[in-house]
Amino acid sequence: MSLINVNTILEWVAEPDQPPLSERVLWIEPDGEAVFVISIFNPKSLPIMRLRSEIEEALQQEHAIRRTVDPYASLATMHVDAPAKHLEIRDRVWKRIEALVAQQPDIYLEEKRKRLILNDPEASQGSINKVYDYLRKYWKRGMIKNALMPDYGNCGAPGKNRGIKDDRKRGRKPKVTAVAPEQIGVNVDEDIKRIFNIAFKRYYDSREKNPLKRAYDQMIGKHFNLGYRRQGDLQIPIAPPAYLVPTLGQFNYWYNRQNNLVHSIVAREGRRAYVLKYRRVLGNSTSMAFGPGSIYQIDATVADIYLVWSLDRSKIIGRPVVYLCIDVLSRLCVGLHVALEGPSWMTGMMALANSTTDKVSFCAEYGIDITQEDWPCAHLPEQILADRGEFIGITSDYLVDSLNIPFANCPPYRGDLKGIVERAFRRSNDTFIKWMPGAVRKREQGDADYRLDATLTLFEFTKILILTVIEYNLFHRMDEYPIDKDMMVDGVEPIPIDLWNWGIVNRTGHLREKSPDTIRLSLLPRDNASVTLKGIRFKGMFYSCELAIQEQWFVRARKSGVWSMTASYDPRKPEVIYLHLGGGKLEPCQLLPKDERFSNLPIEEILEYQEIQKQKSTLYKSRRMESSSELNTMVDHVLDGAYEQTKAAKNNPESDRSKLKHIRENRAGAKNQLRDEQAWDLRPQSKQQNSQDQRDDNAGVSLNEKSNIISLATSKRKSFLDAIKQSEHGEAGE
Repeated sequence: MSLINVNTILEWVAEPDQPPLSERVLWIEPDGEAVFVISIFNPKSLPIMRLRSEIEEALQQEHAIRRTVDPYASLATMHVDAPAKHLEIRDRVWKRIEALVAQQPDIYLEEKRKRLILNDPEASQGSINKVYDYLRKYWKRGMIKNALMPDYGNCGAPGKNRGIKDDRKRGRKPKVTAVAPEQIGVNVDEDIKRIFNIAFKRYYDSREKNPLKRAYDQMIGKHFNLGYRRQGDLQIPIAPPAYLVPTLGQFNYWYNRQNNLVHSIVAREGRRAYVLKYRRVLGNSTSMAFGPGSIYQIDATVADIYLVWSLDRSKIIGRPVVYLCIDVLSRLCVGLHVALEGPSWMTGMMALANSTTDKVSFCAEYGIDITQEDWPCAHLPEQILADRGEFIGITSDYLVDSLNIPFANCPPYRGDLKGIVERAFRRSNDTFIKWMPGAVRKREQGDADYRLDATLTLFEFTKILILTVIEYNLFHRMDEYPIDKDMMVDGVEPIPIDLWNWGIVNRTGHLREKSPDTIRLSLLPRDNASVTLKGIRFKGMFYSCELAIQEQWFVRARKSGVWSMTASYDPRKPEVIYLHLGGGKLEPCQLLPKDERFSNLPIEEILEYQEIQKQKSTLYKSRRMESSSELNTMVDHVLDGAYEQTKAAKNNPESDRSKLKHIRENRAGAKNQLRDEQAWDLRPQSKQQNSQDQRDDNAGVSLNEKSNIISLATSKRKSFLDAIKQSEHGEAGE
C-alpha cells in the first residue's frame, strides 16, 4: 500500500519555534520516483519535485506526517451556499487555467511553465502574474474547481462540516451528540498516533516542561489547524472545529499507554531532578558507616530567623548561617558553628574544628554545664561527606594531606545524598527556630513584617542551638533508624548517644585524635607568597619576619629576583600569615607598618578594596590620557610662540661667543627685573600710582644704559673680590 497519494498533505516536522512545512502532493510518476508537491501555506510557492523514496522514508522515521485534516476541505461544498457572483468569478478563472492544469507534468516544470502560459490563448490574455496566482490557488487548495472561489468568505473558517470517514466511532459518545448528532468525534488511527508521538517528544518531553494540556494545544495549533492568518509579523493558526480533532482525553490516554514514566520524567526535568525527587528510595545512608567516626556529614544552611546586634539591639543583622556536623552511624551531632558569613571554607572549617573540640569547655563558654558523658565527641573522622561548593578544591586537598581525611563531595544538587544532616536542619527548624521571635514565616496581607520581631543576638541563638543539640543527642528516639542484627541482640535503643556509646564499645578504631594546633593549622587555607625587595608580598599586602631579616631575604630578592613560598592564613585576621619552611616548620610574619591599615579586616574586604582600586585606576586612565593630551597641546603652543620670538630676537650682529660671554650679566639683569616685578608693595594704592608715574618719567633711560650700569656694578664687585683674594695670598706669603 502506497504511503502517499495525489492530494495527500505531507507535513515536515520542524523545530518547536518554527512553523511546520506543509506540502500537497500534485502528481506522482507512475512506476517512477518523481513526485511533484507544493507548499500550501507559502504565498509565493510553486511546485517542486521530490523523490518518492525520500518521502516514504521521512514518514517511516517520523520526520514527516500525513495530515488528517485538509485546511481546504470545506471548498468541496462551498458552491452550495455561495452567491452567484462568487460562482461567476470561479468559472471565469477556471476558463483561463483549465487547459493549463491538464498538461501534467509539464505545467509543474519551471522551464516549460511560462511557455505553456504564453501559448495558451485564454491564459495569455491579461496579466501573466495573475495566471500564476490562479495556478497556485488551484494547486494548494485541492486541485478542484471550487479552489478558485474568491476569499470573501474567509475560506477555511471554523464551523464548516467536513464529514467523517468512519461512521463507527469507537468509545463512548460525547455528550454533545444529544444536540448535534453529527459531532461524534474522531477515531485515533495510525496517522493520528504518529502526530501524537511527535507532540509527545517535541511539546511535552522537552526542557520547556509544558503541562500535557499545553502540549495538546500546541499539537492542535500546529498539526490540525486550518491554515494561518497574518497578524502583523505573526502567523496565527486557525483552529478547526473541536469535533474534527482528537480530544485531550484521547491524547492523555495514548500518552500514558505508550510512554515510560521514568523516561518521561528524565526527558522533561533531567536525570538530576529524577534522582533527587522521583527515584525510588530503597537504601539508607547508615549502611555506609561501620562505626562512630567512619563518616561525618557536614552541611550549612541559612537559618530561618533574623537576629539583632549584641552591641545595639535596635539594629537587625539578618539571618545566621548554621553549620552542623553529624556522625552517620549514630546520628550524633558532633560539631556545630553559627556565623554571619555565607557558607565558605572558613565557616565550614570552624564546624570541623568544633567537632574536635572538648564539648565541656565549649559549652562552658555559653554558660551551659555538661559532663563528658553528655557530649563525648572530640575526634576526627575517617571520611567527610560534604557539598561540592566550599569543600571542593585545593584547600580540602590540604586536609587530606595533613590529616589523612578524604572528602567525598556529592554531585551538584544532590542534597538527598546527605539526608542525615539535611534532616537535622529540618528538625532544628521545627523544634525551636520557627517558634522564636524574628522567625521567617508566611505573611498574609496586612501582617506585620516578621523581621521587626527579631530579638535574639548571635550569642543567644547559638546557646539555644547548643541546648537543642544536647537534647537531641540525649533523648531523641529515631523510630525509622535501621537497627542491624548486632544492635538488636544488644537491645540498643535508636537514640544518638546510645548508638554512639554502643559503637565505641563494639565498633572502635574509626575515631582519630590530633592536637588542636595541628588541626587548626591544617584547616587554614593556603596560598603562595612572594619574597620581594619590599617585603613578603601576600594578597597585595607586605609582611616581614625576624628570620627574613636575619637571613637577608629582601637583599637577596633585590639582587637575584623574587621567589615563592607557601603560606597559611586566617581570612578573618590577615595581619599574620605562617610561612611553610619545610620539615613542618612555620614562621609567623606580621604586616609591615605601611599596610597596617588592613589590620582587623577580613580578607574578603581587603581583596574587594584592592579590586575597586584597580577598577578606579582603569577608569582614571582615560582622564589621564585626556589631560596629558591637553597639556601637550598647551606646551606646544607656548613653544611655538617662544620659537618665533626668540628667532626674531637672534637676528642681530652679535656673535655667538659674545652671547655666551655675557650670560652672567644677562642673568643679573633678569634677576633684578624679576625682583622688581615680584616685590610686594604694601603702600596705599595712591602712593603706588605716584611711584609708578615717577618710574615712567625715568623710563627715558635706555635698556643699554641700564645694562651698562649693571655691568659696571658687576665689574666693580669682581675687582673688589679680586683685591681681597690678593691680600689674602699676600698675608699667607708673609
